[in-house]
Amino acid sequence: MVTHVPAEAHGDERGALLSFIAEQRGGIRRAVLGLTDEQASSRPSASELSLAGLVKHVAEVEQMWISLAKGEPPAVVRDQSNWHECFQLVEGETVASQLAYWEKVAAETEAYIRSVPSLDDTFALPAQPWFPPDGRVSHRWLCLHLIRETARHAGHADIIRESLDGRTAFELVAEEQRAVAEA
Repeated sequence: MVTHVPAEAHGDERGALLSFIAEQRGGIRRAVLGLTDEQASSRPSASELSLAGLVKHVAEVEQMWISLAKGEPPAVVRDQSNWHECFQLVEGETVASQLAYWEKVAAETEAYIRSVPSLDDTFALPAQPWFPPDGRVSHRWLCLHLIRETARHAGHADIIRESLDGRTAFELVAEEQRAVAEA
């Protein structure tokens, strides 16, 4: 872990879970610091993943899960015909626009998780072959899943960024901290 997540206020499980989600989001956001859209869209490793694609993907996935929990349709519907687009910028999209969208999604996630009566409350999983029939998960599970999903891609982002220009997560944290101190 490159940054420290402070201990939650006593008994604030929601705050702790949301802080860990935010910490992992930061890892991905920092990975695109100082890069052009072209650099962030490049694929410098054996993987098809790019930093721009990761930013877009995690924002869409987080939004999809919160919509699912609310019983609403996701903002973007993906299927086999357009799944590849959730990992790349398409016409008119930029890293900045995807980061701004993700910021709105993060605010929606926080507001929603803080508003549910209990983290033990559940919601239905969609009828998909990878979910159990009539499956349900708790809001706690949702938070843990978002931590896992975002952390997995933050690790990908670390590798991609280091492959691009040799910069590590530690250097990017220091750069971000300098920028905040100068602001």
